[in-house]
Amino acid sequence: MFTIDDLSDRLDGYLTVDEIAQVRRAFYYAEQAHDGQHRRSGEPYVTHPLAVANILANMHMDYQSLMAAMLHDVIEDTGITKEALSRQFGEEVAELVDGVSKLTQITFEDKAVAQAENFQKMVLAMSRDIRVIIVKLADRLHNMRTLGALRPDKKRRIARETLEIYSRIAGRLGINTIRVELEDLSFQAIHPMRAERIQRAVVKARGNRRSMVRHVQSTLQSTLDGDELPGTVMGRQKHLLSIYRKMRDQRKPFNELMDVFGFRIVTDRVDTCYRILGAVHNLYKPVPGRFKDYIAIPKANGYQSLHTTLFGPNGIPIEVQIRTREMEAMANNGIAAHWLYKAGQTDRPIAMGSHARAREWVRGLLEMQRHAGNSLEFIEHVKNDLFPDDAYVFTPKGDIMELPRGATAIDFAYAVHTDIGNSCIACRIDRHLAPLSSRLESGQTVEIITAPGAQPNLAWLSFTITAKARSAVRHALKHQQRNDSVALGRRLLNQALSSFNMTLDSLAPAHVDELLKALSLDTLDDLLEEIGLGSRVAWSVARRLADSEPEQIEAHSDDQGAMAISGAHNMVISFARCCYPLPGDAIVGSLSAGRGIVVHRSECGNLEDCREDPEKCFPLQWSDTVEDDFPVGLRIEIETRRGLVAELASLINDAEANIERINIEERDERLSIVNLTLAVRNRVHLARIIKRIRNLAYVGRISRTGS
Repeated sequence: MFTIDDLSDRLDGYLTVDEIAQVRRAFYYAEQAHDGQHRRSGEPYVTHPLAVANILANMHMDYQSLMAAMLHDVIEDTGITKEALSRQFGEEVAELVDGVSKLTQITFEDKAVAQAENFQKMVLAMSRDIRVIIVKLADRLHNMRTLGALRPDKKRRIARETLEIYSRIAGRLGINTIRVELEDLSFQAIHPMRAERIQRAVVKARGNRRSMVRHVQSTLQSTLDGDELPGTVMGRQKHLLSIYRKMRDQRKPFNELMDVFGFRIVTDRVDTCYRILGAVHNLYKPVPGRFKDYIAIPKANGYQSLHTTLFGPNGIPIEVQIRTREMEAMANNGIAAHWLYKAGQTDRPIAMGSHARAREWVRGLLEMQRHAGNSLEFIEHVKNDLFPDDAYVFTPKGDIMELPRGATAIDFAYAVHTDIGNSCIACRIDRHLAPLSSRLESGQTVEIITAPGAQPNLAWLSFTITAKARSAVRHALKHQQRNDSVALGRRLLNQALSSFNMTLDSLAPAHVDELLKALSLDTLDDLLEEIGLGSRVAWSVARRLADSEPEQIEAHSDDQGAMAISGAHNMVISFARCCYPLPGDAIVGSLSAGRGIVVHRSECGNLEDCREDPEKCFPLQWSDTVEDDFPVGLRIEIETRRGLVAELASLINDAEANIERINIEERDERLSIVNLTLAVRNRVHLARIIKRIRNLAYVGRISRTGS
């Protein structure tokens, strides 16, 4: 069994004597705290924190991280407090331990909520000290290695969580040694039979391929030696989940995937990487379109390497990765390489850059957290954010932005800055105007055009894919809806108060505060928001306010003036699709809880139930400044003939209207019914279009739908 003495011997290679003594002290403290506790396998519990510390030692993590690994369960599983740890080991170690600990003092209704809240707490701790997540990953890795003692259903649940969250975080931070092992262990827990069959096939294939691997490896090494290029050639193993995903996604049999041979060449300097690339391309013909330069454009997690695919002996595909020793350390340890190099008193730029990128990513998580409605929404954003990044695009200044495959100009705008995203109105892709929904491809230059006062659109959620963009749009829409609701609520309440010869500004503040207290609301804006959303009726609120002002003379509700509606759609005023109201129509408003005012035509049949209730249905009038286009439905009886759709479309286009939707029903062999949805300015514009259509000889009856 691995002991603290074994660990101390390993640490002797990069920690000082005093630092090793601190780690040993933390172990003995944990051993005493967990005395009498055992894991499900029957081993003393302290073997777990010791194993976690050993995983961190493999990455040359600093002594405080190792101490936190030893102590990471004492707050959660024993009676020891964070304050006690702080007194014993210092504030920094106590904060690390607290960041890794779960929220054990809170009872949650749902396990998914509990997991989301715990992850959210860990993100806050990560923002203060990124080492929290590295300790957590090591903790999760050892737990996955020892899943054997758990029930199958619990194994699968933990494995899925590991696959969805922790393996992706390890990949995002560039810690690929942990990522690969977490993925394979999760795969074995979720699909044990599939994993076993692939493992057996890999072992068998490896034996059959041994001579070919040796031949290619020696040929590559001889080429490097002959050109006096320093470098070590090694074979590259595919891991189980990677093989399974390729078999599933590419629908390829195992033998076809294993026909590809993978090699890695590790050298001393960046310029040597490119010289080696030339040498291997001279040795074997490269496959067109299969070269990627991740040295010039690193991945978001700091990964750097040259990737190329070659036609090897007998046409066998060979995948080659070329990188420096520092890049190799980064590929395996990612952000942990920052501490690996610090331990050697050398701040390498590549490791420092990875650390800076990781901190930037965590800052992005915090921004998502502030915008998310709850912890479950936040964790969904995080899952979406952890998918691999594929598209590399440029800002007008030449800076590189890395975005997920399928990202749009809106995603790009929010990646630059939240304020840019919130105020964008258009974009240029490679200097040409393009829709904001345009999918971006690597190599494009994207310029975002903004305007003061611009606001996000609800439709953006249908094509944005990055977590940052989606959470920021939702947050802005909520804020926008509140502003619109408060403004509408103020108008509705003032209109209702006018019946009592009062206005909101004329009310005594004490009376307003008294009503807010009675309604359990904090501010007047909260009350106005509820009125604007239709959750409270303005007339009832106005009556209660009037009752508190006895000197006011009450008027009749019939005396209320109609509220003016402009064509500007906002978050709490919408236009009914059942009757398609147009400027010029007589209109009424219907209060709908949560939606605000829905504008209908006065004769709309859907208002029969509430037409006599002045609290739910009230007169409206059109503003004098309506400039929008509005949808309207037409039903046209027409003789069936060839080319009628083209002729109608041309006529409507000449009348400066747009066809939004068209549907044709064949009544019989002679007669067809054409249902059109047009975008028009007002009733006069519609009348002009109907007059033009009536002039067609084969048109019969025309009626407006929704009457």
